[in-house]
Amino acid sequence: MKLPGRNDPCWCDSGKKYKKCHLRSDEKGETAPPGATEKNDGKGTVGAGTLSAPRQVPDNIVLPEYAKTGIPGRSGKSCKKETEDEITRMRRAGKVARDVLDSVLAAVKPGISTDALDEIAHLTAISYGSYPSPLNYMGFPKSICTSVNEVILHGIPDSRKLQSGDIINCDVTVCIDGMHGDCSETVLVGDVSREAYSLVQCTWECLMLGIDVVRPGQRFNEIGRVIERHAGKHGYSVLREYGGHGIGETFHMAPFIAHFYDPENKAVMEEGMTFTIEPMINQGSSGSMMWSDKWTTVTADLALSAQFEHTVLVSNAGVEILTGGLEPWFLR
Repeated sequence: MKLPGRNDPCWCDSGKKYKKCHLRSDEKGETAPPGATEKNDGKGTVGAGTLSAPRQVPDNIVLPEYAKTGIPGRSGKSCKKETEDEITRMRRAGKVARDVLDSVLAAVKPGISTDALDEIAHLTAISYGSYPSPLNYMGFPKSICTSVNEVILHGIPDSRKLQSGDIINCDVTVCIDGMHGDCSETVLVGDVSREAYSLVQCTWECLMLGIDVVRPGQRFNEIGRVIERHAGKHGYSVLREYGGHGIGETFHMAPFIAHFYDPENKAVMEEGMTFTIEPMINQGSSGSMMWSDKWTTVTADLALSAQFEHTVLVSNAGVEILTGGLEPWFLR
């Protein structure tokens, strides 16, 4: 198929001129126009690439309940950990998730595909004896989520290669000893714009401000209050459709952790609770839309989005970050 001229509308129907949309990636062979073998859900800077087959898990890995069917079981369990054994297992899951994420982020560079990052995560998770939790969760086809530029969350790793100037969120969850640990970071690919860097920095600050208010007796809506206030001060918006969640023997459980202030939410944190805080901060509007793959969620205006995530434990001293590491990768 003949590609459009530089000043013609892009083939992806983004409404942008071809030179300001897919020209560069087409020249590098990283996206495909209609009629090619790759799917074409991407409407912004990120075009969808080719998916490889789901990766296999060795027989010695203990599987979560959805691994074969794709259907997560109903959880009647609480995110509150009552025993020291449960907390110990959560700490291990958090540490393994952190180690897997670090192995992925260390490999991020221009020219590497998101599918290659998925392979690193998958093999590292298995080397620890853990199951990569996203794999076949409600049918998700890969072992991590890789969300680039305007992709807010749930980006599916594929053949697209990272380019200098991209930002990418890598979201890792593992299941080990019957518990899930969940964390993510947004990192810089090569040389990024000042605007992209500022968004990533503010998003990191939002996460840490949200964690700082965690303690027994605190209302959950205080997390959203401090995050929304800090993001708004810098001119950014907070995604409202998705948030953090309780976590433990089940990948996702109550409570829902809103990253915006909800005055009607009067629920209170209790010692022993484990949940994620994972603000998704948009450069433009708070709106979102989903690709036809039913997973990839992008900003409605195709502006950049960033996310950071930790799994935390409400402790008698306040809060313990179960997926903590060194300073975030974008500051290293």
